[in-house]
Amino acid sequence: MSFDLVLKNGEIVFPGEGVRRGSVGVKGGRIAAILAPDEAAGGARVIDCTDRWVLPGAIDPHTHVGFGAKEADWTTESRTAALGGVTGLMTFWRSEDLDAATGPWREEGLSRSVIDFGFHFGVTARRHVEEFPALAAKFGVTSLKVYLMYKGETGRAKGFTEVDDALLFAALQAGAKVKGGVVGVHCENTEVIPVFREPVKAAGRMDLGAWDDQSPGFLETENVFRVAFFGEKAGCPVNIVHMSAVESLDLVRRMRHPNRPPINVETCVHYLSLTRDSDIGDLGKVNPPLRSQADVDGLWEGVRDGSIQTIGSDHVARKRATKGPDIWRASAGFPGIAQIWPVLVGEGYHKRGIAIETLAATTSRNVAALYNLADKGRIAPGYDADFAIVDPDGTTTVGHTDFPSHSDYSPYEGMSFRGAVTHTVLRGNVIAENGALAPALEGGAGGQYLFRAN
Repeated sequence: MSFDLVLKNGEIVFPGEGVRRGSVGVKGGRIAAILAPDEAAGGARVIDCTDRWVLPGAIDPHTHVGFGAKEADWTTESRTAALGGVTGLMTFWRSEDLDAATGPWREEGLSRSVIDFGFHFGVTARRHVEEFPALAAKFGVTSLKVYLMYKGETGRAKGFTEVDDALLFAALQAGAKVKGGVVGVHCENTEVIPVFREPVKAAGRMDLGAWDDQSPGFLETENVFRVAFFGEKAGCPVNIVHMSAVESLDLVRRMRHPNRPPINVETCVHYLSLTRDSDIGDLGKVNPPLRSQADVDGLWEGVRDGSIQTIGSDHVARKRATKGPDIWRASAGFPGIAQIWPVLVGEGYHKRGIAIETLAATTSRNVAALYNLADKGRIAPGYDADFAIVDPDGTTTVGHTDFPSHSDYSPYEGMSFRGAVTHTVLRGNVIAENGALAPALEGGAGGQYLFRAN
């Protein structure tokens, strides 16, 4: 049998299931066959994957496209993602008028992105909640995000005056009405933060740890309880996004129950690889803050035992100039989409011995299941031929100049991880190879919009 592409003699990673040596045949952008090692197969292109993993392409569930250079982010950040073995992303989209603004933003993505993409709607007003069922059907967006960090004075400073517990509960009620609906929440009790911030600032603290001390982990955990409890009462699945504190994970473990709506947990690669003590200064400012090594280790155990379902990057492509002049005035957030596989393989597989099929599930199968991504996230006949080919014994040393991102820095700068992405394949097309983008991407896009309504 002849294929368009053959990934030959690799270690095929079936997310959440296991690893088996063999070859993958691709035809018409789909996986056509899983072949035994001794089965011969020809193709227009054959990639020798001996001693390499053939993984599902990562789908980053947590990004912020447009926060760097607006619509130009679709160009730079999708190409950065492609170099890192990421074949799809979900990004948060906020607008006062979601109905009017979502179509044009989607078209910007279609005209620029080289990987597939979908949206989560950011909820900041009552009208967003009221319009959600209709918007979900129109744009195929089945997930919302509520920003509890924008309650009270913090929200008013950014022009958000309607973020409160009533908005949260109404969003959960709306999510329960949409098939496959899930409500993600940024959990951080900003009303209590001033109690800690004022004495920390008064002491003249400017270190990265001061950002953690002004918003300690239990302020996340308190919000996690409220979200999970409200989700149960509203009958809506919830997703605790970018979980940073192991205390929050311990609480979720206690609150989960087979007869209640799911409590999903997402963490991000920086909460698995960086700490408040990392020597990166203001570059490490992010919300929620980087925590302790104990939190890092505890979250990894959550990945190992399945308590954490998904892992993303919280990628935002701001410039280094925004990360100062001190920790209090620096912007929050940093780039990281290209470091998903290096962190998972280097820190998770090699350093902690977590099975690669477990790690792969957090960026593929589990993301696809949570967000209704049809034909994504698995290596099986009929699914989209999206792959990351990884040399587990290669080395990745992070340098921001290796990527076309709008960001001109990386919080991982100079860090080395064992494991290296050698190829990225989107729907059967090789879009990145050995650290370089495919020449065909120079003037085009090719990414598709992920419409998720059933």
